[in-house]
Amino acid sequence: MNMRSTRSTVTFANPFTLPGYPGDLPAGDYEVLVEEELLQGLSFEAYRRTATYLTVRGRGGHAGRTGLRAISDSDLKEALSRDRGATEKNNHSEAALSPQEDLK
Repeated sequence: MNMRSTRSTVTFANPFTLPGYPGDLPAGDYEVLVEEELLQGLSFEAYRRTATYLTVRGRGGHAGRTGLRAISDSDLKEALSRDRGATEKNNHSEAALSPQEDLK
């Protein structure tokens, strides 16, 4: 069976959570590893996703360690969507706006 792996980087501007994992993960850049298998018997080349992993750096007593957390593509997309929503909300809040100049 032919397999391939691709890596990409996603950026979270805010702390976030993932289903099935306790606690918040800090904002920052995270590497995503996607594994796919070649579908056999087709007249063209096509792959099926078999796994998605998020690379997480350890904190506290686990600093210096790196682990792979299995996640679904939909959970990753949902976490990124929540992060974008939180960032947009923060950017549009009154506290984030600069005060208007007095026009007198």
